[in-house]
Amino acid sequence: MSHVTGLRCIHCGRWFAVTEVDYYCPDCGYEDGILDVEYDYVAVASGLNPNALRSSGVFSMWRYLPLLPVEDGSKIQHLQVGWTPLYDAAKLAREIGVARLFVKDEGRNPTASFKDRASAIGVVKALEKGAERITCASTGNAASSLAGYAAAAGLPATIFVPERAPQAKVAQLLVFGAQVFSVQGTYDEAWELCMEAAAEFGWYNRNCAINSYLIEGKKTVAIELVDQLLLQYEGTVPDWVVVTVGDGCTVGGVWKGLVEMHKLGFLPKLPKVLGVQADGCKPFLTAWKENAALQPTEANTLADSIAVGHPRNFRKGMKAITESGGAFVGVTDEEILWSIRILARKVAVFGEPAGVAGVAGIKRAVAMGLIAPSATVALLITGNGLKDIQSAVQAVGAPIRIAPKISAVRAALGAS
Repeated sequence: MSHVTGLRCIHCGRWFAVTEVDYYCPDCGYEDGILDVEYDYVAVASGLNPNALRSSGVFSMWRYLPLLPVEDGSKIQHLQVGWTPLYDAAKLAREIGVARLFVKDEGRNPTASFKDRASAIGVVKALEKGAERITCASTGNAASSLAGYAAAAGLPATIFVPERAPQAKVAQLLVFGAQVFSVQGTYDEAWELCMEAAAEFGWYNRNCAINSYLIEGKKTVAIELVDQLLLQYEGTVPDWVVVTVGDGCTVGGVWKGLVEMHKLGFLPKLPKVLGVQADGCKPFLTAWKENAALQPTEANTLADSIAVGHPRNFRKGMKAITESGGAFVGVTDEEILWSIRILARKVAVFGEPAGVAGVAGIKRAVAMGLIAPSATVALLITGNGLKDIQSAVQAVGAPIRIAPKISAVRAALGAS
């Protein structure tokens, strides 16, 4: 925490010392009073610069410790989070119509999703506060990551999921020993119930939309992206960074990480950010197109991780797109299922629906003239496909059933 200067409300601008407030601005409330962690970037640069990273032997998100709000390094858990693969995906680039495409596979994190970056920070902060229990509400991935990191720390976790959460994700929670409440309602109802429970029972609240420290973990994916491009691809700078959008925390974190790498001199120019939503749940896209306030909506998409009708971090999510000069696009569930197949067959990366929607989003953006065919694009795949097998089966169909005879093989090959 030596480089953290304080917390600032992104709505009213009020500044707080880190000891003054835990979650959000008390004047603005949790709907509007999201806080941003501020740093002394001159001090950060002394320990986070190209020379320091080239000589660093740490290959995880903790490689960027000078730019993270950690007070006690002994609270960092042993799990390997970050330094996920970055692929130069030429075949997929040709398929979707861009000159160059980098695919970052966040499904390779310990609990198989990008959300591990946030939970790693959340558990550290809970331990620093002396919390006896930690909680969150989630459609699945944030919950899975919290359950895993809480188990590593020996910290009890209580998690609220909507009844639509995929069985594989719920199984992860139970395997890690979390107390799981399956709420007979929507994600938004599960989120509100979690907020009430955290307040009543004094649990540490990991919900990213109101806990300013969680985005600091999420931003490391953008910091790491720039770092890997520098080390592995001669400092290539993407024209666009593409990320799927649910509650706004992820895209907000990605933008903050890019801005910080620009401030620190790693990025000569800032990329634009493309936010991808499902057509069945697109409150960000609607507000952006109409230049209007948030209007909560129903969530009707198979991409459960972005099925958020009332995004709780609307301001940071919208800021990422408007400040970067980027755009939002929507894609259908059919396009998302196509994305599962094409990503796997062109890059050999298996992603869950919300994790792969950016593939279809890029193709849509190229068709709309938002992304030029000459562009270099970086795409974040936020979760592994084994998180949602039902959708994967829907995307690819069934195997060919045959009798255990070579004649059956011949017949099947002839029929195909």
